[in-house]
Amino acid sequence: MPHLRPFRPGDDAALAEICLRTADAGADATGILEDDDVWAAVFVLPYAVRHPDLAFVVETDDGRAAGYVVGADDTDAFENWFAAEWWPRHAERWPRPATPPDGATPSRQEGLLTYAYGRRAGAEPFAATYPAHLHIDLLPELQGQGWGRRLIDELAGALRARGVAGLHLATDTRNAGAITFYERLGFRRIPSHADVVAFGMSLG
Repeated sequence: MPHLRPFRPGDDAALAEICLRTADAGADATGILEDDDVWAAVFVLPYAVRHPDLAFVVETDDGRAAGYVVGADDTDAFENWFAAEWWPRHAERWPRPATPPDGATPSRQEGLLTYAYGRRAGAEPFAATYPAHLHIDLLPELQGQGWGRRLIDELAGALRARGVAGLHLATDTRNAGAITFYERLGFRRIPSHADVVAFGMSLG
């Protein structure tokens, strides 16, 4: 029987694999970018480094990590750390993309790297009301079994214990299953960019 447990050192590779296999609006993103490793470097590994105590894993009965939630209790502080300390470690491997010529569409990797280079406190408006944020991913074998709710409940409990007032997240507009899931959990939609659906939840 799968079980939920705290993140442990050594889980990083498994979390990166889960991230990759769910990164394309919930589908497998393998091969979409020129370098598959970008996904995890942006969306899961910095959280495991900065806030390992806010990372929780679903482990299968054969000892594999097959789902996770990671989070930050202070989004603005996390984004400043990401910009000043985390992302510069990767600048040589993934330089800032050049501005595309007029009319040209950047590749998916260029778009993701541009997002990473632009992360900073205040870049997103959600933290003013909902200071914490999360990323959650489950492999298909665990979906629809209540593990997503348990992971978010575990993280929300840890955040409440710290006195955090609210929690937000954003998902791809194409990820209809995730949108329905978050609404069912009690998150409410909040204004967001055209390409994502953002949700907030009070933890008071």
